[in-house]
Amino acid sequence: MINIENDNKYHERSHAARNSTLVSVVLNLFLSCFQVITGVFSGSQGLIADGMHSFSDLIADFVVLIANKKSRKPSDNDHHYGHWRYENGASLIIGAILCLVGAGMLWSAMGKLWHPETIPAVHMVALWVALGAIVIKELLFRYMLKVAKRVQSSMLIANAWHARSDAASSVVVAAGIIGNLAGFTWFDPIAAMIVGVMIALMGYRFAAEALNDLMDRSVDSATEQEIKNTILAVPGVDGLHDVKTRKAGDLILVDAHLEVNAWLSVKQGHDIAVAVREQVMKNHDVLNIMLHIDPIIPHHKESHQTDISIRQ
Repeated sequence: MINIENDNKYHERSHAARNSTLVSVVLNLFLSCFQVITGVFSGSQGLIADGMHSFSDLIADFVVLIANKKSRKPSDNDHHYGHWRYENGASLIIGAILCLVGAGMLWSAMGKLWHPETIPAVHMVALWVALGAIVIKELLFRYMLKVAKRVQSSMLIANAWHARSDAASSVVVAAGIIGNLAGFTWFDPIAAMIVGVMIALMGYRFAAEALNDLMDRSVDSATEQEIKNTILAVPGVDGLHDVKTRKAGDLILVDAHLEVNAWLSVKQGHDIAVAVREQVMKNHDVLNIMLHIDPIIPHHKESHQTDISIRQ
């Protein structure tokens, strides 16, 4: 169903996903261990929460790696359109992980605030680690987003913004540590709570987007209009209706009814449909297009037939 040119593009996307995710795995493994250990010894709950967020990034990275490999499997007897929706499933899992991590952070921070006597003073080293984490996470986000946009992968974009949420949470954690060092000990658990809310909200957005795609949500109106324009530009297509789209990973499945001259032969109608398919598959990220030919009787038969013969 996918031509060679598109297949090369999807291979490039898979290769870019694997490489960028492996970079993220290495950095998140280092950061999560370093932040949690430093947080325990420095007494910063916010830094521990940030370390757990980095650990959730690590889990998300492995989910992306698995989905990237699975989505490349060819179609089979049970999956006639391939396995591209593994990517949508991966985005849903990443969203669920973020929601759970955020809820856990909120619960832990609220427990500290309920018993303020258990909040320890934070050591200065926690601030330096938090500031270093901000720089590393922001650079990782920019790298991953650049790769994701280049290969146009919604799954990689979701994972990149997951990394950005880590950078934003590190800013909040650093502010909480500064407050704690200034004598306001409750700043640290407050920072952990804010991080928890940020993570949970981002997780909800990712999960909602992925769930909508799994429920056959159509593509955005601009993309759909571009596909319609491509179809209508094909010689022999006199009209178009009942165009429907749905997502399969980052690819699109299209159904459309073509209006063609009723006086054309079956072969001519078929040739027009083949031309439409070739143009749509060539110019858009379409996995497959199903076409139905609807014959229409032109108002001026002779002039219309002459027009068709000229186009051919």
